[in-house]
Formats: sequence, structure tokens, C-alpha cells
Amino acid sequence: MSEQVLRFAHGVGAGRADLPISKELFIVAALVVLAVSFVGLAALWSKPKLERPPVRELPRALSAVLLSRPLAILCGASGVFLLGVTVWAGLTGVQASAANFAPIFVYVIVWLGFVPASLLFGDVFRAFNPWRAIGRAVSGIAQTAARGPLPPPLTYPERLGRWPAVAGIFAFATLELVISGGDLPDNVAIATLIYSAVTFVGMALYGVEAWCDRGEAFGVYFNLFSRLSIFERRDDRVVLRPPVSGVAQLEWLPGTVALLAVMIGTVSFDGISESPFWTGFAPDIAGVFESVGFSAQRAFEGSRLVGVVGFTGLIFGFYRLGTFGVSLVGGEKSQRDLAGAFVHSLVPIALAYAAAHYLSLLVFQGQAMAYLASNPLGKDGTDLFGTADRAIDYGVIGFSFTSFAQVTFVVLGHVAGLTLAHDRALALYDRPRLAVLSQYWMFVVMVGFTILALLLLLQSNA
Repeated sequence: MSEQVLRFAHGVGAGRADLPISKELFIVAALVVLAVSFVGLAALWSKPKLERPPVRELPRALSAVLLSRPLAILCGASGVFLLGVTVWAGLTGVQASAANFAPIFVYVIVWLGFVPASLLFGDVFRAFNPWRAIGRAVSGIAQTAARGPLPPPLTYPERLGRWPAVAGIFAFATLELVISGGDLPDNVAIATLIYSAVTFVGMALYGVEAWCDRGEAFGVYFNLFSRLSIFERRDDRVVLRPPVSGVAQLEWLPGTVALLAVMIGTVSFDGISESPFWTGFAPDIAGVFESVGFSAQRAFEGSRLVGVVGFTGLIFGFYRLGTFGVSLVGGEKSQRDLAGAFVHSLVPIALAYAAAHYLSLLVFQGQAMAYLASNPLGKDGTDLFGTADRAIDYGVIGFSFTSFAQVTFVVLGHVAGLTLAHDRALALYDRPRLAVLSQYWMFVVMVGFTILALLLLLQSNA
């Protein structure tokens, strides 16, 4: 999170000095679980099971309700309303991130809240996506006015892939983690308007659904997490599928590896940016920028941008190193093909990083919506629902629970990634022994990501 929001949110961690177990045991226990999972998969999982998983349809009546047009209109209208409130509050309310609706709603409720919602219920963001709702409404009105079908949009270029989503998520992370004052309400509102304008241009060029599927950053981001859910929409019905199996059907498109690297790398930098490890040499990086004429503030931002890019590059390079190792095992797949074939295994890891790092922030700062809903502008005397005086209960979860939950998220996420990679290897190689051999490299990748995640938690909890 941007510094002001994090300082406010992470104030609840004051006085946390030690983990409830030793740091060594903390890491060793997680790695043992990962190693046992690897051995278990090699011994007991000899055929691919996630490529064509069995599904079970929900009752037709329930599917009809969940996919009904009135419910879709209600969800879309809610998203549009909240988008309007965000811009209105950001531009006209008090310019304090903790007292204004816009920053907490964007950085906590949407950015963090839709992650567990997507995991539990599927692609719910698509239903509430305000840009999709506006695009569909405008398209419908235009067709009615034209009294016939509109000219077809341009074909979405295959080479674009998910690169627009990569740019959008990276820009959001830059506002959140790099820009000084990125959490100020007016900056959040202005950024929302700029992003809306870019999104509507993309929809106008390539069509609403095509842009939402590949280019609209938040839609693509939450859709990745929704693929881990047991719920899936298939045409006019909702089906149940095995957990995590949906991500095995992820279509590889240009930019997918970069998108996952940005997702994991930005959270990694956020986790370490206030630790002694980073603050020890960040001034030296800032000094380089100052030496070439940057102001102190811009030099500080430049150092953080270097950190975001550096961690993203580290994640990208480490994953590509793993797939390079896989390519040495044999088979007809190129390194590029293998990078695309195994990229879906990074999705549960991205979820694990986000869940572990932002658990307490979501639980604590999510409560702020009780008073912000009654007083979205943060101005004295406003109390729409009688909750403006509500306070955040920092005792709702304890430190021991948070620590063990974080470790659990990390371990389960990496075991899920290892399982997805193993299952894909069995589908790619005609001999199980060759598939297992290839996974030694992916095991190294998972161990590396696990150690990094745990070290980040140790730093942030220190």
C-alpha cells in the first residue's frame, strides 16, 4: 500500500516483535510440507487429472436466478454507483486518506476484498465491473438509437494478449507503492477517471467483452483468482468443479507471464519496503537520482520504482530460469512454450502472497467502511446511517492467529502451484518418469518462492 495508508494500517502491528515459533522452525516446517507434497505427487499422482476435470451442474432454477438479467443489472448498477461515489468523494471530500471513502474503498475493499470473494464465489468482479456495465449500457442504447446492429469492433490483436492488463496493474502498483500522495483522495479520483477513459477507448475499439476479457486490468486480475474457485459459469449455467482446476484451463496469451510477475513482484516489494533490508540501501538509490538533478521527493519515488521493477524482474527471471531447466529434460517444447504451459501454476502463488501479506490490512481497515459509508466525504456533521462514530476493532484477530494463517496461506498456495505444475507435466510428457524429472526444476522454483514469501513475512512482522 502507499505509505500513508500503510502507516495507518500497520500501526496495529506496533509492539509485534516475535513470532510464536522460532524463525528457523517457521521456514523449515513450510519447506518440509512442500517436500513431502513433491514426493507424494511423484508417487501417487501418475495421470493428469486437472486438464479435463469433472463438473457438476447446479440446479437449473438456481443457475437461472444467479445468471438472471435483473440480478446482472442490479450488480452492474451497484458497481457504477460505487464508482461514482469514489470519484465524488475523492474530488470533493476531505483530503485525508483515513477519513475519505475513496482510498479505503479502492485500496482495501476492491483491491483486497475481491481476492477472497473471487476465490470463494468465482468471477464476481465481472458482475460488479462498473466499466463493463457502462460499456454494455452504452452499446445497448446506441443499438436502439441506430435501430439495428452497430458496425463490428476491431478484432482484438493476438499480439496484444494480456499486455494492456499488465500495464494497468503496473500503473496501479506505481500509484499505490511509488507515487508520494498516491493514496490522497483527489489523486485516487483522478487516477480512476484516467483509467476509465482508457478503458472506454479500449472497449470502443475492440468491443466490451473482448476488452474486459483481456485488456481491462482489474477484470483480468480478479478473473485469474476466480479460476481457483469451485464455481464456474458455462454459458447459461453455473457448474461446480474441483478446486484450482479452473486455472488449468487458463489460455496462454502474450503478457501472461509478465502479468503474474507483476502481481507477485509488487506484493513482494510492498512486503519488504519498510524493512531494514530495504531502508538500509534505499537512500543510496535515491542519492543516485538526486545526483542527476531530481528533487528529494522524486528521488525517493525513483528509488521505490527501482524496487518495484527490480522485484518484478526477479520473479520473472526466476520463473524463466525454472522453465529453462525444464526444457533441458527433453521433449519437443521450446523454453517459450514451457513458460506458457506452466504459468498457470503461479496463480495460487500470487494468491498466497496477497493473502498472507494483506490479511490484517483487509480485516482491520475493511471495518473502516462502517463509518465511511455514513460519512464518505469525511466532513463533520454527516452521519447517513448512524455509523459515523464506529471505531476499528483491532482485537478482532490476534497476532498468533494472523501469523499461522499467513504461513498456511503460503504453504497451501505453493503446494497448489506444485500440484498444477506436476499435473501439466504429466499432460506434456508421454512418460511419467520424464514428467517427474522435469518437476525437480519446478520444485526449486516453488521452494524459492516459498522462502521469499516467508522471509517477507518475517521482515514485515519484525
